[in-house]
Amino acid sequence: MLKAFDSGRLFGAVHGSGSARVLALHGWRRTSADFGDTLAGLDAIAVDLPGFGASPPPPEPWGSAAYAAALDPVLDDIGHPLVVLGHSFGGRVAVRLAVRRPDAVRALVLTGVPLLRTAPARKAPAAFRVARWLHHRGLLPDARMEALRQRHGSADYRAATGVMRDVFVRVVNETYDDDLRALACPVELVWGDDDTEAPLAVAQAAAERIGSATLTVVGGAGHLTPLTIPAELRAALDRAAGR
Repeated sequence: MLKAFDSGRLFGAVHGSGSARVLALHGWRRTSADFGDTLAGLDAIAVDLPGFGASPPPPEPWGSAAYAAALDPVLDDIGHPLVVLGHSFGGRVAVRLAVRRPDAVRALVLTGVPLLRTAPARKAPAAFRVARWLHHRGLLPDARMEALRQRHGSADYRAATGVMRDVFVRVVNETYDDDLRALACPVELVWGDDDTEAPLAVAQAAAERIGSATLTVVGGAGHLTPLTIPAELRAALDRAAGR
């Protein structure tokens, strides 16, 4: 069942029959449906983040901090501290949320979240940078610039349009070192050792910064952990809830 929050600016799938104890936040180009198996039998809400699923896109290019602020109506509706599960993009938002609202987040479960760069960012080819410079000055047509974006951009970048493409660019350039060190709640990290989007080295580096994190490594698992290892995520939620 979908529930509307903030006058329809946000929707969440309700699990269970009691007051939610878990809030789940999905990855980029994903929806709340990813958590069906993980949350089965729990009192929980899996949100469609703005721009995905049933929730309309944000009015401007938000970063993860603005996405976290948009969850205030959900937190206020529930009214008690939650365990927050964040996958990939949703994990970025979850970290910002835990720092911003420590009163409302009792623990975090993070999986496949690109929280840190373990290698230098790939620089765009020189020809693309020149084209971008020309486009900004009105010297290169939109259609030609879009063709170059489709050739050189990542799959997520190519699939995004309008404000969501700007959101994507903003978020992938964020850093979370200060946020990880500021976390006051317990953190469970559940990672696949075959994750190519957010490699295991990211989780290991994040655990060092957090200090109080527990890292569980699942052999053979890739990036889409809510779909492939829901039992391991459920176990982490149970551990986090029991603390």
